[in-house]
Amino acid sequence: MADRIRFYFDPRCPWSFQTARWVRRLEQVGVVEVAWSVFSLDIVNQRDGAAAPPDSGGAPALRTALVVRQSHGERAVGAFYEALGTAVHIDRRTVDDPSVIEDALRSAGSDPGTLRRAMADAATWEAVKAEHDSAVNDKGAFGVPTIALDGGDGPAIFGPIVCDLPDDESARELWSHVRWLIANDSFAELKRGRPRRPDFAKHGGGDTARAA
Repeated sequence: MADRIRFYFDPRCPWSFQTARWVRRLEQVGVVEVAWSVFSLDIVNQRDGAAAPPDSGGAPALRTALVVRQSHGERAVGAFYEALGTAVHIDRRTVDDPSVIEDALRSAGSDPGTLRRAMADAATWEAVKAEHDSAVNDKGAFGVPTIALDGGDGPAIFGPIVCDLPDDESARELWSHVRWLIANDSFAELKRGRPRRPDFAKHGGGDTARAA
């Protein structure tokens, strides 16, 4: 039986995108079922009480993601995040360029007009902030990627951070260890320096993202 997990992402983070590629592959082989939730690094990184901008940085993409999820469900928002992450981290395009978000919507099979609708409704930014705050307050989230068990109702953990996308066997093995750590409430932290940037050219087993 597949584990139901919730994956918190910000499309600006390359590490989140790489971990999402691993998680997406786990879903393809039946190890997990994924619910996708937004998290704003712009909010985290604000200083001196300044408010994060609702119409630049990661905000337009996050607002659009919530509208996609509301209209078409988890798989649709996962596909949008995959397409947008590919554009930003592999094709080196700009995350808050409206044409980039619209192209990602098209690639994911969604209406490119979703961006316009999301930005025209102030409630979508309030929804992003509410989902972000829930991750911080309920799950102790401080960054992405963050994964929660039990469809989001269970314990959560930051990570894992992976440089290379593992093959299918290694992907399953990595999940077994990560899952155990998330479920173990006496475990707090395990960390070392990041030896290099994530390698998006290594596809692992069955990943479809394009290399630069």
